[in-house]
Amino acid sequence: MQAINQGREELFEELVLRYQDRLYNFGLRICKDSRDAEDLVQETFINIFRYMSGFRHESLFRNWVYRIAVSVCIKMRRRSKYAPERELSLEDVIPGDAAEAPEELPQWAKEPVDRLLNEELGARIKAAIDELPPTYRLVVVLRDMEDFSTEETARILDISQANVKVRLHRARFSIRETLKGYFSHEPS
Repeated sequence: MQAINQGREELFEELVLRYQDRLYNFGLRICKDSRDAEDLVQETFINIFRYMSGFRHESLFRNWVYRIAVSVCIKMRRRSKYAPERELSLEDVIPGDAAEAPEELPQWAKEPVDRLLNEELGARIKAAIDELPPTYRLVVVLRDMEDFSTEETARILDISQANVKVRLHRARFSIRETLKGYFSHEPS
């Protein structure tokens, strides 16, 4: 950081390489759309570059990066609230050559049952997280997926540690309730 601030801007690329995948995955979990996740990453790095000289080393650099990403996410959500819904194009719905039939077995037919069940459970957990209100989803992603501590999450979101714990508890309860039907075994 100090070297970049002293004019060695070529080192900024190293920061981008170090954080771009993590921020993209974070953005994908929060925004639920790959284009929005890409925008989040780009906006975050623009803001990092813009405000780098103001970084006071009072917190970890990683925490500062995620605080910027959360801020970008909140601004994007506000903008999208008033934006028109995205329309699907015909290309999004129909494959390139609809007449073309697959010649081999689909991948899922080749995979062991355990792997399919794990993928199904993973998809259900992801869907349950996606259904959470944004304030709860942010806490779950930061604490349980990005491995930030309660204290770090509180600093990133600019809320109290008690508030982080409450939101995390409510989010986990909601996820558990959503998944309850998946784990219940009713005789057919």
